[in-house]
Amino acid sequence: MATSPAKPDQPNEDFTGAVPNAVVLLDGAGLSGTTSTCLHGVAWYTRRLGGALLAQLAAGDGRDLTAILGQAIAQVANAHRDTCDISDPSSPSATVTIFRVDGDRADYLALADSVLVLDHAGDAPEVITDGRVDAVGSRYRAAIDAAPNGTVEHDQALLEYVEALRTHRNQPGGFWVAADDPGAAAEALTGSWPVSGLRGAVLLSDGASRIVDQFALADWPAVLALIAGEGPAEVIRQVRAAEANDPQGKRWPRAKAYDDATLAECTRFPARQAPAGSGFTPAANMIER
Repeated sequence: MATSPAKPDQPNEDFTGAVPNAVVLLDGAGLSGTTSTCLHGVAWYTRRLGGALLAQLAAGDGRDLTAILGQAIAQVANAHRDTCDISDPSSPSATVTIFRVDGDRADYLALADSVLVLDHAGDAPEVITDGRVDAVGSRYRAAIDAAPNGTVEHDQALLEYVEALRTHRNQPGGFWVAADDPGAAAEALTGSWPVSGLRGAVLLSDGASRIVDQFALADWPAVLALIAGEGPAEVIRQVRAAEANDPQGKRWPRAKAYDDATLAECTRFPARQAPAGSGFTPAANMIER
């Protein structure tokens, strides 16, 4: 695993963690630029939700991933329902990506716009992401993309963009994130693959997936090769270099000049099998900078 906050003096609002047969990745989706109605903040929310997910996944009972997510959302909502206005659209929320191996089957869940890349043996990588956030956001991006990052015009456009998105959060025809409503879990993308057909999987927050989907510095096969050769932290290093070379977003227009970036690489090594029954070895090198 590798993670990096957008700025050294700000909390990292991403979260990733693993248990022996599963890994989760969350990207804090609190609507920056608004006055939050939560006393705790986005980083608190992602860490609490991530911890709740890992606790349930560790049971290894094969429960449906949407049920696990729904219960975790409810648990965290109840933890601050009495102190915070958790139904307000400006309250903390998060994308959720889960990858789990259960016997000879690999299951995934994707809610909102983090990215899961499945490394299929002998075939092209499969990229799974929930595109509804981008579909809604594209209606309101023109002013942000036209103004350089760090300018008054960009800041104002970002505020207006955030306000527009608020009306579509967890609404039919809009987009869905983990927030206060356990019912959002039922809107996640889910699927399964035979473990025998996978070499591994990579989970990325959208701050890390910029290397492909915003900056076009590499395609997904090249990213998988880069991670295999140099580790997840190298992807973040290249993203940070690109951001630093285009701080105003003139080459790559974007809402945030820098963003939290996190990756989790899950790799199977047939020659070094894990204990019987696990079939899965998550990479365990955490780097934060």
